[in-house]
Amino acid sequence: MKTLLLTSFISFLTVLLVTPFVIKLAILIGVTDKPDKRKVHQKVMPRLGGLAIVIGVVAGYFTAGLQYQAVSGITLGGIIIVIVGLLDDKLTISPKMKLLGQLLAALVIVGTGLTIDFISIPFVGKFDLGIWAYPITIFWILAITNAINLIDGLDGLAGGISAIVISTIAIMAGLNGNMMILTLSLIVLSSTIGFLFFNFHPAKIFMGDTGALFLGYCISVLSLLGLYKSVTLFSFVVPIIILGVPVFDTTFAIIRRLANKQPISAPDKGHLHHRLLQLGLSHRNTVLLIYGLSIIFSFAAAIFSSTTVWGAIAITAGLLVLLELIAELIGLVHYKYRPLLFIWKKVFNSNSTQQIKIEK
Repeated sequence: MKTLLLTSFISFLTVLLVTPFVIKLAILIGVTDKPDKRKVHQKVMPRLGGLAIVIGVVAGYFTAGLQYQAVSGITLGGIIIVIVGLLDDKLTISPKMKLLGQLLAALVIVGTGLTIDFISIPFVGKFDLGIWAYPITIFWILAITNAINLIDGLDGLAGGISAIVISTIAIMAGLNGNMMILTLSLIVLSSTIGFLFFNFHPAKIFMGDTGALFLGYCISVLSLLGLYKSVTLFSFVVPIIILGVPVFDTTFAIIRRLANKQPISAPDKGHLHHRLLQLGLSHRNTVLLIYGLSIIFSFAAAIFSSTTVWGAIAITAGLLVLLELIAELIGLVHYKYRPLLFIWKKVFNSNSTQQIKIEK
């Protein structure tokens, strides 16, 4: 326990100390984010903050002695992701090149044997995924990595959501006695919290793609370690619930772009945080509200992991209805997209009309 606390403190302190230097470096070499009509900030901002997070993780990595553990594949994949992020922050590489780099990192991971080979479905039985274990695992890494990247739109948003998600993974790992996942989680968590001192509104630096891709990659690998080899269908769902906010935002971003006949990779101002800002919430309150939603998902995941099959089904159904209502109320796809509210109105207006007729 003392080693864990020391490791966490070293990571946290390292990020606090190096971030001011990273800010100066970003300005010096021109790695900055300029305002435009799609972005919320109004001034040029350094965007190399992810480098500070990575340095903090490296400090914790060596403090914990992870260089002597069997994590070389995870480390190599992380290095590839960091290089892709740095190149994008400096040169703004194409989405295809970014995806290619992420795919390479994912291939490194599955090459180490870290895959989901079996899945057990309640009432049905156990299925060997066979050759499908590889594409499913690769998709898992790519999807989660990009989900964090896509939600990185406000000061402290991606960092805070990542911290909540990683905290949940750390708690569940600790309760299950999985020291490797707990150690890795605390290193990344401490580094992220240290960075939030500079990134929460009003931010002094953005994490950029270096930070967003790296945190997404870390979360994907940490959740994958918890699912290693054979899992039940419901344990497979737990990480998705923990990642509810970024998964929700990414899913509706894809639906929105398809509905508007736009490329899936096309940027827009229709994300969850954009819609909340457009509805009149302040920058800080928007971020805090999304934090709150993420915490709700974390609690739901904790309950989900220890409930019965029917309880898990009820929680899943409740969360899906909640997300759909939020999407419709704030116009996440389109202001006319309101199927659930339309059904609700149709049913209850019809009942009200019938009640009036009966009373007459």
